[in-house]
Amino acid sequence: MEKINEVSSKYYHFIYNHLIEIGFSETLSTYLNMFALLAALLIVVFAVDYVIRRILVTTFSRFALASKSNFDDLLVANKVPRNIAHIIPFLIALEFVPIVLIDFSHLENFVEKSLQVFAIVLALWIIRSFLHALKDFFKTLPSLKDKPIDSYIQVFMIFAWGAGFMSAIAIITNTPFIKFVTGLGAISAVIILVFKDTIMGFVASIQVSINDMVHIGDWITFEKYGADGDVIEINLATVKVQNFDKTITTIPTYALISDSFKNWRGMTKSEGRRIKRALNITQSSVKYLTDNDVDELKKIQLITAYLETREKDIQTFNSGNNINKELLLNGRNLTNLGVFRKYIDSYLKSHSAINKDMMIMARQLAPTTQGIPLEIYAFSSDKRWENYEYIMADVFDHLIAAVPYFGLEIFELPTKVTFNSN
Repeated sequence: MEKINEVSSKYYHFIYNHLIEIGFSETLSTYLNMFALLAALLIVVFAVDYVIRRILVTTFSRFALASKSNFDDLLVANKVPRNIAHIIPFLIALEFVPIVLIDFSHLENFVEKSLQVFAIVLALWIIRSFLHALKDFFKTLPSLKDKPIDSYIQVFMIFAWGAGFMSAIAIITNTPFIKFVTGLGAISAVIILVFKDTIMGFVASIQVSINDMVHIGDWITFEKYGADGDVIEINLATVKVQNFDKTITTIPTYALISDSFKNWRGMTKSEGRRIKRALNITQSSVKYLTDNDVDELKKIQLITAYLETREKDIQTFNSGNNINKELLLNGRNLTNLGVFRKYIDSYLKSHSAINKDMMIMARQLAPTTQGIPLEIYAFSSDKRWENYEYIMADVFDHLIAAVPYFGLEIFELPTKVTFNSN
């Protein structure tokens, strides 16, 4: 072994011995010997790095072109082979640094620690590039494209960078990693304070994902932040919403669990979009229908059969109970408001754009100072916003125009006010 070391030392000090022979001082010869070895090592490292990088990148690229999967394409796009190629040159540098600095033991320790720290950084680069490729791949899968993959990647990388940072400090301070981590307990309160938003975002991301509250592509309305549009990105700290005017609203992730917002996903996945709007009928226009009124309304085809059936039932009841019909109030009667409600129901059920498999209802709400609300409750078959608005407008255009045919009036605030001069 001693002979081997002597032979190795002879080669390592070849330049040193040559310089001494030609008259250089020992100190200068030592430094020049070190610089020459360092230059040789750097040339070898960069050459090996270049060759291996070209081989790996070319091989991966060709394999990606031949493969049907796009995951390997994403590995190349995110520079995973390029980062992996640095491993072998790094190992060469780590192996030969003690030889280059054989005469500088105090510098050798510093360089070795620097290389160990660089090893941590290199590992994090590789992990990050691989995770980014994995993230891009997951986003191409239909079952995962609406999941907050960015949040999961960011959480993992935060822990990875934290562990890497602590490992680097432990290496620099010559402190065992476990002992170093244990000592961090004393400053945990400071860490929590500094990373408060990150921690809150992390917890919120988990809750949002577990409770299935928001997906990428969901239409949400968040009045507090002025957001009304589609979710385009969910990450650890923020949720980005593209509003319908194409502006972007950024919402803190933790706001999704601390505040109230509306997610329209249930509507978009349902068989229809709800129409819920009322016509306010003037109370003074509501009245009982005479026989002549009923005969006139029979001309409306949608309720002809209904009026004939109801008329027979009412006449049978009133005759059987000897009801005095000289006064309309006595016995059973039809009202124009009740017939109009039946007309609305029949009209909605015959409308081609209304979903017949979902609830259809015309209901009367409690009277107010602005009349009697007659609410239409139904669902349009087409859920697209523009078409939905067209369908709803079409329905109410017709009903507003139909109101006078039933002797009813829609409540409106007076447009003119007459003042008494006295």
